[in-house]
Amino acid sequence: MNPEPALWTRDKDGISDEEHQAFYHVLSKQEQSNATSWIHFNAEGNINFKSLLYLPSELPQEMATGQLPTSNKGGLKLYVRKVLISDEFDLLPNWLMMIKGVVDSDDLPLNVNRETLQESKIIKVIYKKMVRKVIEMIRKFSEEEAPAKEVELDEEGNIVEEEEAEHPYTAWYKKFHTMLKVGAIEDESNRAKLMKLLRFQTSKTKEGEMISLKEYVENMKEWQKDIFFISGMSREEVESSQFLEKFAEKDVEVVFCTDPIDEYLVQNVRDFDGKKFSAITKDGIKFGDEDEDLEKRRDKAYSAKYKPLTKWLKSLYGNGIMRVAISKRLGSAPAIVSTGEWGHTGKKV
Repeated sequence: MNPEPALWTRDKDGISDEEHQAFYHVLSKQEQSNATSWIHFNAEGNINFKSLLYLPSELPQEMATGQLPTSNKGGLKLYVRKVLISDEFDLLPNWLMMIKGVVDSDDLPLNVNRETLQESKIIKVIYKKMVRKVIEMIRKFSEEEAPAKEVELDEEGNIVEEEEAEHPYTAWYKKFHTMLKVGAIEDESNRAKLMKLLRFQTSKTKEGEMISLKEYVENMKEWQKDIFFISGMSREEVESSQFLEKFAEKDVEVVFCTDPIDEYLVQNVRDFDGKKFSAITKDGIKFGDEDEDLEKRRDKAYSAKYKPLTKWLKSLYGNGIMRVAISKRLGSAPAIVSTGEWGHTGKKV
């Protein structure tokens, strides 16, 4: 009897979903959860290799605390001509350590060791291609259509209104968002692709609903040049901020950055699709729907009128503040404390 050929060597169109899930269970050692998606490909060119990679549906136990693992031991298996060489070598960056799968190359020597692998040009090529393929797999998953809802009828035959079902990608993203954000910070070559995979709550989304930055940009006002955001520990905290009042008045959407890593993300990435990230809690916020010349003259007049007050307040607080200024961003608040344009937000401080 001929043994069953290795799954990754078979034609991908001839492999059933059940076979994929069974193989994923073997790789992940988790019978209770399935793979969310997978990608099966043959890389051909200067370096040839086959790979079968799986995206988990549940966060690995070692990542439950939000810490990224330092290795993917057992997660990715490296084969040379169908012979297992190592399951301890890191073939993906730490922010993709949740990926399970196999890599099989005929271009590596069978007697390769860990030290040789570390310096191998072939491995470096495989590494780059695999990262791109994983990002492609996640992108395709994010673009899948949500499953159709089953219509429920009451006793009189009327359609029962239900809350819109959460998109499978959104549910997955809420578990794995930290990994993608670390990738966007660390991997400059794939940053643009990774930023498109991120999702955020905003001042216009419902509780639990999230949108992409692409959707945010599409919803921007014609005069709007920046992506406005506010940082905080929770949605409830940022929603209560008086900095939001003026933006609500102007019907301007604000991104809620409530993940601890978000502050580092916007500082490292700076912009998306040519639109700069701009914290609404900082100085220098400008609305493009106003007459700039008129605003300058108005600011000058108010500054002169209230100069005695601002001068007295500055002397009262001394070095505890940088300056006191008249602002039109206050809404109903009599005064508000903002951060300098180049300073950290209050969340990071």
